[in-house]
Amino acid sequence: MAVSALTGFSLVSLLSFGYLSWDWVKPGHQADGPRASGDKPPPSPSQSVSSSPPHIIFILTDDQGYHDVGYHGSDIQTPTLDRLAAEGVKLENYYIQPICTPSRSQLLTGRYQIHTGLQHSIIRPRQPSCLPLDQVTLPQKLQEVGYSTHMVGKWHLGFYKKACLPTRRGFDTFLGSLTGNVDYYTYDNCDGPGVCGYDLHEGENVAWEQSGQYSTLLYAQRASQILASHSPHQPLFLYVAFQAVHTPLQSPREYLYRYRTMGNVARRKYAAMVTCMDEAVRNITWALKRYGYYDNSVIIFSTDNGGQTFSGGSNWPLRGRKGTYWEGGVRGIGFVHSPLLKRKRRTSRALVHITDWYPTLVTLAGGSVSEAEGLDGYNVWPAISEGQVSPRMEILHNIDPLYNHAKHGSLEGGFGIWNTAVQASIRVGEWKLLTGDPGYSDWIPPQTLANFPGSWWNLERLADGTRQSVWLFNISADPYEREDLAAQRPDVVRSLLARLVYYNRTAIPVRYPAENPRAHPDFNGGAWGPWVSEEEEEEEEEEEEEEAREGRGRGSRRGRKKCKICKLRSFFRKLNTRLMSNRI
Repeated sequence: MAVSALTGFSLVSLLSFGYLSWDWVKPGHQADGPRASGDKPPPSPSQSVSSSPPHIIFILTDDQGYHDVGYHGSDIQTPTLDRLAAEGVKLENYYIQPICTPSRSQLLTGRYQIHTGLQHSIIRPRQPSCLPLDQVTLPQKLQEVGYSTHMVGKWHLGFYKKACLPTRRGFDTFLGSLTGNVDYYTYDNCDGPGVCGYDLHEGENVAWEQSGQYSTLLYAQRASQILASHSPHQPLFLYVAFQAVHTPLQSPREYLYRYRTMGNVARRKYAAMVTCMDEAVRNITWALKRYGYYDNSVIIFSTDNGGQTFSGGSNWPLRGRKGTYWEGGVRGIGFVHSPLLKRKRRTSRALVHITDWYPTLVTLAGGSVSEAEGLDGYNVWPAISEGQVSPRMEILHNIDPLYNHAKHGSLEGGFGIWNTAVQASIRVGEWKLLTGDPGYSDWIPPQTLANFPGSWWNLERLADGTRQSVWLFNISADPYEREDLAAQRPDVVRSLLARLVYYNRTAIPVRYPAENPRAHPDFNGGAWGPWVSEEEEEEEEEEEEEEAREGRGRGSRRGRKKCKICKLRSFFRKLNTRLMSNRI
């Protein structure tokens, strides 16, 4: 009853904004909106190259909740996203990861976290870690088939050495931040008290001169500049990873004014940020049309994880929030908009995961992927474009052996085949299993009231205080995860635990190194950036090669001697760096 009441409230709020009549064209711009069927297409340079590989524009937003888009009944105005989705294919069985780094790593590699070593948490600014260098990224695969590749926005896949940077991982150009959380205007990021630095980069250099510009508008402007300067005759991959709508909650004043009657302050700021981002997407779409890309383009929109509910976001009516394996953390907003779609204006229930974009886009671009590459993703283009059955039947949400073990979990509780204290989650067909501690599990209504959290929140608090470490849901019949069937269906529980065991056998060790004090921005001119020198990188590679040779049983004695010399050189170089840094 609470669900229907609140849903009704959201719809009334939505209609009261009157956004359904909101003009597609930005005031002051004459942009062609997506054409209705039967309209004569405007002339554009892309018509002569329509048989060439499509231009791919991938737009990723940060921390946007499932309920934070107009077509999901939100109180937030998103006319551009609503129209693009309505004229394309809405993905309503689409899954992402619960936090930033995992989603981005799976997008760019097509692999689950257990196969990249990024099973645990995020890559923190001071950790000497990054997306594994031995894995070919999506932009690198697209470069192989002639694509020009550009990235704008948030990286968050490590930067401790230059080999980890976007420009070394397949992108021709990059403008954005390397860390996960920066000020929208000053681009400062603090990773603890006194550990602060500037983080906006142009290519491999610090972009000091760009400070003061609101990041959402800056990134949209850069995307438009790329489209204006590029030729539509060459296939283009444009990855726009907006910082929005991650905290801090900051927005230009004109967007805040639209939500001045919204009682909850955090929700008001958050809503303004979402609408600003929506307008930025409109400007990018307008540029695609103006410069002749649109007719041969594929626009993909995706969130990176669920919304942070106490920072203005809402995943209602889904359970949980960002950082959890409940649906509110892993079920994302997603759609595809493209003139190349064979069946448009529809909703797809095909099972799709963020790892699927890698093989889907490589294949769409005319490239190829083989089983030898060990991808976890599937080519889902026929399912999206034509409405065919998705080749994906299951999703491993994750297995995190380092996350706090559940107090009430045990091997016995997992039929002797799986320790249910370990945080893990998997979906097979319509069934979803969670073990360990899946994270904050409440249903959190839209934060529309000034006194939230309060009595409304308590309506959806978990009433059952029973502590457990295994949950089972039929997601098709119960997408809001309200009826736990673990006790009723032990046969299904056992079957899904066996799948976890299978996947765990293929997992590589977790990469989660200790933080390095050399990463402090004070040692890098006041900015976040690589702190390992290129000489040290070479020594690292030599050591790795030497260890590999030792592993094969060749030259072990000589290798050990050389390795000792390498380590000695590295030690004195690091010591000298610290001494110089202290002196400066």
